[in-house]
Amino acid sequence: MAVIYHNPRCGTSRTVLQALQDHGHEVEIIEYLKHPLGREALADLIAAAGISVREAMRSKEAVYAELGLGDPAVGDAELLQAMETHPILMNRPFVTTDKGTRLCRPAEVVQEIL
Repeated sequence: MAVIYHNPRCGTSRTVLQALQDHGHEVEIIEYLKHPLGREALADLIAAAGISVREAMRSKEAVYAELGLGDPAVGDAELLQAMETHPILMNRPFVTTDKGTRLCRPAEVVQEIL
């Protein structure tokens, strides 16, 4: 069983989903824009992937600049709050399998946990 935090409008997310299915995984698809993660769930997912909160953010989104999130003085708690409030700020796709959790950007990263 695999879990993907998915945005169906994202080409990378669609590619990773297809790779999971092609590899024979039963996949639980969580459309995080429709079902946003809470701050604690976000923190757990990011920690499991072994990346920083800042690395888990989509810095190209307009709201990132509007909220001044690029300022290095903005801490993890504020970044997590911003992602909870504005789920579009969460980078994608995150994938969890029995072999681990990764932010699969680029899509080839999924191979590490297949």
